Amino acid sequence: MFDAALPTPAALMQDPAFAAALRDCGEQPRTLPSSGLTLLHRRIGGMPVAMLPRAHPPSTLSDDLHALGLHRTALILSPPTPCPMPRALRLRAPQPIAVINLTAPTATRRAALHPKWRNQLRCAEAANLRLTQAALPPDPRHPLLMAEAAQARTRRYANWPAPLTAAFARVAPAQTHLFTAWQGRTPVAHMLFLCHGRSATYHIGHISPAGRAVCAHNLLLWHASDCLADRGFFQVDLGLLHSDSPGLTRFKRRAGAQVQMTGGTWLRWTPLAR
Repeated sequence: MFDAALPTPAALMQDPAFAAALRDCGEQPRTLPSSGLTLLHRRIGGMPVAMLPRAHPPSTLSDDLHALGLHRTALILSPPTPCPMPRALRLRAPQPIAVINLTAPTATRRAALHPKWRNQLRCAEAANLRLTQAALPPDPRHPLLMAEAAQARTRRYANWPAPLTAAFARVAPAQTHLFTAWQGRTPVAHMLFLCHGRSATYHIGHISPAGRAVCAHNLLLWHASDCLADRGFFQVDLGLLHSDSPGLTRFKRRAGAQVQMTGGTWLRWTPLAR
């Protein structure tokens, strides 16, 4: 059972809380009338573009786009897993993501850890760290969000802007789980998970040199997995595995995560379809 493929859950970006957070930030996501899927509308280089994020294109897609007046608009599709696609141009090949299965007993999940990862976990467990769990305060200037923004600028990667994460916390506080490791009164590591349905997605995290020295993120991820499993969640999505971040990829893989492939990224546009 532990090695069995997990069912494909509704993705974070298709959860009602994500659409509500966008509206809270002044955005106007659209809804496909037949399927209820969230559709984003952007301008890229001055050109209007629609996006169907992390969803399988429904059989009613053409009718839905006509109903919304978007049938002539370029549409970017990014299904969560490989699936039948309408005629479209592939922009990006399927990408690997890391997923932790929470349905197995704790002892089974611990045995599935890579030996080095498990040794790091033991180091953290012996470091007398205090762990807390709370909802994320809906403040775009929360220390974790500020640290994440600075880290993203330094490492040149893209993530949600802080106001969007804060808006998600404002409209759906019960779906945010912020785990923090403390040395005395000093926080040394954070991990934020956003929940959707019975799945949780690792969203952002940060660790100080003191936290890194005692492998605090190993302890936080293990503790978060246990807490989420106890609440009935069946998986944790750790996100994409990037070849240009071998250390992070190694951390995710050694945490007992399975590798799943996305469905790639596709461009559907009427002139191309013809």
